[in-house]
Amino acid sequence: MCITSALAACCGAQQSETPWVVDRFDDIKVIRYEVPGFEALPLEEKELVYYLAEAAKCGRDILFDQNCAANLPVRRTLETVYENYAGDRTTAQWQALEKYLKKVWFANGIHHHYSNDKFVPEFTEEYLLEVCESIPSEKFGELTGLIGTVCRAIFDPELYPTKLNQTAGDDLLLTSSSNYYRGVSQAEAAKFYAAMAAADAGNPEPVSYGLNSQLVKDEQTGRIYERTWKVGGMYSPAIERIVYWLEKAASVAREPQKTNIEALISYYNTGDLKEFDRYNIGWVKDTVSNVDFVNGFIEDYGDPEGRKASWEANVNFMDKDACHRTEVISENAQWFEDHSPVAPEYRKKEVRGVSAKVITVAMLGGDCYPATPIGINLPNADWIRKEYGSKSVTIDNITYAYDMAAHGNGFDEEFVLRADDRERMARYGKLADDLHTDLHECLGHGSGQLAPGVKGGELGSYGSTLEEARADLFGLYYLGDEKLVELGLVPSFDAAKAGYAKYVMNGLMTQLARIEPGKNVEESHMRNRKLISEWCYERGKADNVIELVRENDKTYVVVNDFEKLRELFGELLYEVQRIKSEGDFEAGKALVERYAVTVDPALHAEVLARYSALGIEPYGGFVNPEFELVERGGKVVDVKISYPANYAEQMMNYSKNYSWLPNEN
Repeated sequence: MCITSALAACCGAQQSETPWVVDRFDDIKVIRYEVPGFEALPLEEKELVYYLAEAAKCGRDILFDQNCAANLPVRRTLETVYENYAGDRTTAQWQALEKYLKKVWFANGIHHHYSNDKFVPEFTEEYLLEVCESIPSEKFGELTGLIGTVCRAIFDPELYPTKLNQTAGDDLLLTSSSNYYRGVSQAEAAKFYAAMAAADAGNPEPVSYGLNSQLVKDEQTGRIYERTWKVGGMYSPAIERIVYWLEKAASVAREPQKTNIEALISYYNTGDLKEFDRYNIGWVKDTVSNVDFVNGFIEDYGDPEGRKASWEANVNFMDKDACHRTEVISENAQWFEDHSPVAPEYRKKEVRGVSAKVITVAMLGGDCYPATPIGINLPNADWIRKEYGSKSVTIDNITYAYDMAAHGNGFDEEFVLRADDRERMARYGKLADDLHTDLHECLGHGSGQLAPGVKGGELGSYGSTLEEARADLFGLYYLGDEKLVELGLVPSFDAAKAGYAKYVMNGLMTQLARIEPGKNVEESHMRNRKLISEWCYERGKADNVIELVRENDKTYVVVNDFEKLRELFGELLYEVQRIKSEGDFEAGKALVERYAVTVDPALHAEVLARYSALGIEPYGGFVNPEFELVERGGKVVDVKISYPANYAEQMMNYSKNYSWLPNEN
């Protein structure tokens, strides 16, 4: 799939007094989002949102443990300190500890949510131990015996150095700190799953082996086996609570959603991936339910092998007034596929089941919280997409909250050289972003087809970056097509100019604000944007399509030929689609390693300095609304919504009321 990240998140707000921003720390701002239209929903749908929202909160511990085995003990130890410390909370050491805890909450663990590097504490181990000793030991409970483990996880730079290592030549499993594999090498995992795939050879409906399990090597016997995430298996206490609320949701849902929820419950109870496929097929075919949701082990970006999925949740309902553009795009899906600038044999002859909508999100959970995508396209299984289609969403109330938080921050004046580019971005920037997201999600991920015999996993650790590049290129190419003017979605090519200028500026330069000095690009979406922008810059040099201009000792990215840039997007899309369709690992590796990874240290330092001068945080995330059942005589008569504005309070509340797993799993 996809997750489409908000480029607006790169453009943080400067005014601390804005009611949209509720907290700021390190390189992060936390934003409040609203849920317009919730009060007008029928009671049955409000109640459904409530139950699905509760289920969305119950898997939080799962993601923490998936990200690193030390995360739950670290988080809980620091939360115990945060709640019980009676000493001076004005010292620099305390404030550094508090900031570290806020970062752990935001990243769902001790590694940065984008760079994957372990956080470096700005407080000392001696201070943490001193603070812990000042708190009665009974407050720590079972954590008392784990404080030494917690200290090593926080302070030892050699332990858990990176959540996700993608360095070519390394054993990516043994050098990554995520908790998807224990003691298993990359070669051993490949052999284990190759045997499963061989047994499934020729199956037109291949199972996504490994999606919902941890792969473990027994230290004594050397036996390799899976621990499945299900009721009665690994993560059972949390999954049982998810199932409890899903059963409540099923009790008020109408068909076909009721049957789909029951299929998801069956999957959680059994761990059977065929049941997950049954759920996905029903889910993608359901285009009538107003309230919708995602809940489960979905995205594999956190696994170096692109196999195991993180837990995530999203509850939403349709923004019917804003759905016009996605309906138009969906209705014309076959036209876009037929005119795609890729090899004819890799175009779909018949586009099936493409549906798209603009949604209002009501609850974020797991890998969608606090940082969230602004667009989603599911399901991920290629055979389901081919036979049944895909469903895409653009999350309008989240992009609106980003815009409100970024209002007047000085970003455009600092980084956009030409006045006409700034004017076009101001006029068409949000429209271009929204349309690019729609095209990326609705059509890009659903476009193209694999060559006979290609399964879809051949690109390995480069697969996520190349898939995001493929979908982005599809969206960029068609953003500048006259068809969008004909369909009434854009007034002119000026909307594409606004989107193109912003995209390549971000890919070549401004997204570097998200990377620590001396680091390369690791996150798949950032690699994707860099790959596209760098490739087009290099290929367009002879015609000066994209130019790096130096003015007043500052670097600016300027697009001189927007039409030629669109042609370059098409050329690169041709090659990336070929790589995916043919499963050409070596060509994919060469493309990513050449254009997507290495950072120019001088340009990087400049971008960091300019961001710092503006006071802009490069990352944004959210606090969720709160829902409350209103009952009379044992019957639900309403569901109330409120908007908390305290990040720490929400995080502590979630840890107290939605934490089901033991410290060690």
